[in-house]
Amino acid sequence: MVVDDEALVRSGFKLILSAADDIDVVATATGAEAVETVRRAAPDVVLLDIRMPDVDGLTVLRELCTLPQPPVVAMLTTFDADEYILTALRSGAAGFLLKDTEPEQLAQLVRTLMAGGVVMSPKASRAVWQSHPGAAAVDDVEAARVGRLTGREREVLVLIAEGLSNADIGARVHLSAGTVKDHVSAILAKLRVSSRVRAALLAQRAGLLDDGTRRSPEAGR
Repeated sequence: MVVDDEALVRSGFKLILSAADDIDVVATATGAEAVETVRRAAPDVVLLDIRMPDVDGLTVLRELCTLPQPPVVAMLTTFDADEYILTALRSGAAGFLLKDTEPEQLAQLVRTLMAGGVVMSPKASRAVWQSHPGAAAVDDVEAARVGRLTGREREVLVLIAEGLSNADIGARVHLSAGTVKDHVSAILAKLRVSSRVRAALLAQRAGLLDDGTRRSPEAGR
């Protein structure tokens, strides 16, 4: 489901995503219509505009998170350094993407969300932290906890931040999904966070997502 105040954006996203054989856009809505439409259409994934004039995306997100079976929600934004992104991630969003994301990437991003992965634009996440030095200073203390992770856990954390599901991580590093689940649980406990999104943000703050780290996630094992 796509939620945006602009009809052109809603229709554009619907057209692009509907072209994928395995994705069905069950509804589109404005912010004011969003919660009731989710109750009626029961989408698995919601792409939600973070800035809307009628009802803003943060309000919609908080209401969706209270539903008995809330959908996975990713925020849509036009700005690299949108001031509301951090609040949205801390309020339960599974990630965020820029509205100028390449059309061919949108379907894969929805698949990633459906598989339990996180979606965060590296460019935008860096801009968010750089534009919020106060928040960054607090989270630098949390990011230091990354140093407590084993080499394998750091490798898994990088793949979490890249948006991979447990099954995809297992295939990448040749581990069973159950073993990956155990690693993820250990990572969340050591980092003292409750979500994969928060863990991914700390990986970003700790510098694990630099190009060199991506190419060799096992460095320093």
